[in-house]
Amino acid sequence: MAGLSLEGKRLLITGVLTKGSIAYTVAERAQEQGAQVVLTGFGRTRRMTERAAGRLPDPPDVLELDVNSASDLEALTGELRDRWGGVDGALHAIAFAPGDALGGNFMSAPPESAEVAFRTSAYSFKALAEALLPLMDGGGSLVGMDFDATKAWPIYDWMGVAKAALESVNRYLARDLGERNVRVNLVSAGPVETPAAQGIPGFETLAGLWEKQAPLGWDTSDPGPVADAVLFLLSDLARGITGEILHVDGGFHAMGAPLKS
Repeated sequence: MAGLSLEGKRLLITGVLTKGSIAYTVAERAQEQGAQVVLTGFGRTRRMTERAAGRLPDPPDVLELDVNSASDLEALTGELRDRWGGVDGALHAIAFAPGDALGGNFMSAPPESAEVAFRTSAYSFKALAEALLPLMDGGGSLVGMDFDATKAWPIYDWMGVAKAALESVNRYLARDLGERNVRVNLVSAGPVETPAAQGIPGFETLAGLWEKQAPLGWDTSDPGPVADAVLFLLSDLARGITGEILHVDGGFHAMGAPLKS
């Protein structure tokens, strides 16, 4: 059996803010495996993405993409068609919830904030898939970043609800895109110290749970295990997998009571 290779793959990577982003490590290792990579950025944070891109082995272009903007999605399709003629895979590493929908504000969060969390964190996976589908005539792989939505976590609130919706969107996309040989999967990661995590009030509370319960242990400063799982799902080694949620969390999700006092 051949080892993991992304030689010649054309990959769109969203979600790179800094070198500490999981998506950055995905992009870095994808390039090392021979893939062509393009990043996306948005608004004022695009400059951060461009700085991070400059640190990659082969600094890629950064395309403007607000996943809630129909015009940005349409422009993305055109730009990638002109650049590559097609796309082989993409990482959806996009999530957002307003501050009043997190940090213990579940009951008080206004509906508008819940709607923003859903649209940006869940519906956008479908929106991105729709934009890329015309470029995937030969099939491809879509991977989204998840956080286990089977439980009610401290402080996660409406983002947790949005992740539950993302998991459902994943299944429906797998159903509808399978006939086009497009695979759709999620990686449910343990907590990693990323720029996005810094925006979650009380993130340390979540991270501390892994110290007690992950049987393999868990290093919140190391995005490598999560990135490697994403690369596997983007590769042809995962050609028979779709509609899956791959947990990369040191085994935390499989445990009951904490293993350590």
